[in-house]
Amino acid sequence: MYLKDLCLIQFKNYEEAQLNFSSNINCFVGNNGTGKTNLLDAIYYMCFCKSYFNSIDTQNINFEKQFFTIEGTFDRKDQVDKVFCGVKRGQKKVFKRNKKEYDKLADHIGLFPLVIISPADRNLIIEGSETRRKFMDGVISQSDKIYLQYIIKYNQVVSQRNALLKYFAANFTYDPTTLGVYNEQLIDLGTKIHAKRSEFMLKFNPIFQKYYKSISSSKEKVSLEYKSQLHDENLSTLLDESLTKDKVLQYTTCGTHKDDLLFKIADFSIKKQGSQGQQKTYLIALKLAQFDFIKHLVGYKPLLLLDDIFDKLDDTRVESIVRLVSEHHFGQIFITDTHKERTEEIIKKIDDSYKIFDIEDGIVK
Repeated sequence: MYLKDLCLIQFKNYEEAQLNFSSNINCFVGNNGTGKTNLLDAIYYMCFCKSYFNSIDTQNINFEKQFFTIEGTFDRKDQVDKVFCGVKRGQKKVFKRNKKEYDKLADHIGLFPLVIISPADRNLIIEGSETRRKFMDGVISQSDKIYLQYIIKYNQVVSQRNALLKYFAANFTYDPTTLGVYNEQLIDLGTKIHAKRSEFMLKFNPIFQKYYKSISSSKEKVSLEYKSQLHDENLSTLLDESLTKDKVLQYTTCGTHKDDLLFKIADFSIKKQGSQGQQKTYLIALKLAQFDFIKHLVGYKPLLLLDDIFDKLDDTRVESIVRLVSEHHFGQIFITDTHKERTEEIIKKIDDSYKIFDIEDGIVK
């Protein structure tokens, strides 16, 4: 699968842009703040119906304009698909494939798999468990629409159960029958989610370890652990045991919405003990493992977006990444960099066709 072209109108800092891509490597070079990452975000939009960096659609409209549009053409196993996204202030987002609008945006997720590696990924390390759960769910959902529906429904039930707990507290009442209805739904969905996540981690962890060792030349020992309350107790028991606490706090304190991923280096949290280079290596290995995992499930190579990944890495790790790419393991790649000379030097080591786009204040050359 590859993206043949991209057309932007009033998206972020672009008044208008039209790009035709190489099916192999595409590089966006320019100073910071010129709009390189915005091009990656437009590509991400077409695959996930939203921005990777700003979830509020209208904030991605060009300053003081009323709308933006993104259009692109994908070549996917000899099938050509035209994707359109339009956002207008005060109106519902419009998303179409081959001129047909979606009833549910979730139906689009997974059709055009994509993996992005960005400095924003550091949030996986520094932020709370919700960010890491979203990463895990995002990887699984790209190839498992049933799992995506489990997550959507589970989150709805948690919200409804929390609202009921607040109602009990505000009205000095308690209805075990109604609460039991929500508990049954949580138990069913939560058990399925836990099983899917556990299965995923068994397959994903070895791939992650392989990439980390390759990039770091086996210099450090790292681990990736799935943490869940359901490892030791079934959700039915957990809900019973936490009932008093839930009623006092007025929210659901147990379940798969409390799951987490533990990132460790030498048995310590990588957030506390890892250097910037080690943290970046860890995140790159995570994302490359995500690429492999999705590729094997869907049967073709996702798009790979590399946003400023060479910064804060020593020469050995940069060389390792270049070697991985040069082995033709990946499909179409989009790279951003502030150093044109460095980019050209790197991609010339890769035996593949490429295009370089110079970006300057929303203008593409």
